[in-house]
This record gives sequence, structure tokens and C-alpha cells, in this order.
Amino acid sequence: MKDYTIDITLSEARKEKPVAEQLQFGKTFTDHMFIMDYTEGKGWHDPRIVPYQPLILDPAAMVFHYGQSVFEGLKAYLTKDEAILLFRPDKNMERLNRSNDRLCIPRIDEEFAIEALKQLISVDRDWIPTAEGTSLYIRPFVISTEPFLGVAPSSRYQFIIILSPVGSYYKEGIHPVKIAVESEFVRAVLGGTGTAKTGGNYAASLKAQQVSNLKGYSQVLWLDGVERKYIEEVGSMNIFFKINGEVITPSLNGSILEGVTRNSIISLLKHWDIPIVERRISIDEVYEAYKEGVLEEAFGTGTAAVISPIGELFMKEEKLIINNSQTGELSKKLYDTLTGIQTGKDIDSFGWVVKVN
Repeated sequence: MKDYTIDITLSEARKEKPVAEQLQFGKTFTDHMFIMDYTEGKGWHDPRIVPYQPLILDPAAMVFHYGQSVFEGLKAYLTKDEAILLFRPDKNMERLNRSNDRLCIPRIDEEFAIEALKQLISVDRDWIPTAEGTSLYIRPFVISTEPFLGVAPSSRYQFIIILSPVGSYYKEGIHPVKIAVESEFVRAVLGGTGTAKTGGNYAASLKAQQVSNLKGYSQVLWLDGVERKYIEEVGSMNIFFKINGEVITPSLNGSILEGVTRNSIISLLKHWDIPIVERRISIDEVYEAYKEGVLEEAFGTGTAAVISPIGELFMKEEKLIINNSQTGELSKKLYDTLTGIQTGKDIDSFGWVVKVN
């Protein structure tokens, strides 16, 4: 880890904290933020924690015009013993650097990035909610800041971390959601930016999500961008199907984002000796499994929602009701186990949890 000293300026005007039970996802932000600058020829420099505030950027800043940006998402939890826990932050910082590489953004020092977010969380520790299902969401991101209207990598960047106390990502919580199979738009293709966590991927997904929302569906199920038949992701999550006792998740194919929660779920299933396969799976295979009565469960996985059971798939003008629109036994067990480890309620036999203090 590079020897940086983080300058800390505390806010003199503290915000009123929201009622934990009324928290929505991503609507409220804490008193402070972390910022670090990059200048070509100088590298990353001037790490600091400052009061949460608007950014001042030139209108020609390249992020506005060419979308050179990446981000991550992870959570902090407060245990009953007042310890602050992070869940696999090393995996998030590894992925941030993979995204940086794809977007031609200079790599960050991963160990220092974790140390920076630890210090930021310590400053704003009073913002960590303790109500059931709540946590402190952490959003590290990098943006290009050079004022230049030319299509080329920027020579200047900012690495920023902001914090947000959150409730459930979906209003349904752990209860099953309804998903529409997307047949018109695509999320990503091999060789594109699907494996990077960059804003442009999400901007491109909004139209399909908007259309599905109007029809009463929470999210869309994305198919591959070439043959339009192989399943990739669900909304902004990885997806799993339990078919005739075996769990299947799409293999990482160069267009699917490698989720930290996905990786953790696979490890848990292997630990429990539950058959888990990473391979290509078509929407027709899922449809046939449904018709044969062997599609037992389906669920999405991601940092924000952790586990999101799927109770209905809308495809071919037909509603496929999965597990009677009830949360499946495996989905519930995975959710309880993973959140138990994350919050310190259960033993972490995998070495995933990192203490902040």
C-alpha cells in the first residue's frame, strides 16, 4: 500500500438523520465524502475527507461527453457489539480496477482505497442504521474531469466515495418480484463493456426497464445480444435458476458482470453440497422446465438486494408463476445465511468479513 496521508475536514453543519424504518434506497447521504485526484505525470494525489458537497466541474469535463466513469457498490453493517463490518471489500476494489482497465482509467491502490473507505466510515459511523434489513451503502466511483472535447482518455480524474444509509432495494424486500423477459433491447455483447461496472451500461438499460415498469414488472430479464436466446442478467443482478434439484447460473462469457454476491452464493452452494453449474442457459430451457414442473426457484443476486426471489416471469405473452409466487426454501436460506455473515450474526467460516474498527 502506498504511503498516503488522508487530510480530514469535519463538517460544521451536520444533517438530520432519517428514521431508519423509513429509509429508501439511495435517497439520503451522510455528512462527509472522500475525494482523491489524479493528474497525468503526477499520479493519484491529495486524498481527503471533506464535508459532503456538490462537485465543481468544467462544462467540458470529459465525463459529461464521453462517459468515462466507473463505480462500485458495497455495504457496511453495525453489529450488536457496535463493531463495523464490511463484506469482501477486496473483491469490490479488484473489480473497480478491472473496470478502470476497460475504460482506460488509471488503476487505484486497492489496499489504500479500502483504508480510505474505512476512515470515511469511521468519521460517519453514527449514520449506520441498525433496523432490520438496513445498512450503510458505500458508493466508490471514478470520473474523468479533464475539460477537453476530444475522444481520448482523460488526463485528469477524481476518485470519490460517498455513503448512504439504506433500506431494502426493492419495496417487495425478500418477497418475490415480477420480471419481464426483454426481447427488443440488449444489455451488452462480447467485446463491449458488459464486464465493467460503468454508467453507460445502466443508461442503456433504462428504456427496457421503463417499459417493463409500466406493465407492472420490477425489472427485465436480459438475453444475449447476438442470438437473443441465452440468459445473461436480471436487471442489474446476476441470476440463478433451481431446476430439478440443480442450481444453474449463466457462465461468465465476456458480457456478464462478475458479481461479488454471485461469487459468494456459488461458494455457499458448494459448501452445502448443492449441485451448482455455471453454463449457458437459454430462455427456452427455462420455459420447458416450467412446463414440465421442474422449475423450482429463480432469484437474482447483487449487493443492493442481496437475494431477490422471482415469483413471475412474463414471456411469450404468458405469465410463468414460479413456486406459487412464494419465496423458495433455498432463496430464503441463502438470504438468511449471507446477511447473517454480513451483519456478524452468524459465523464467517469463509473469511469474508472485514472489521473497520
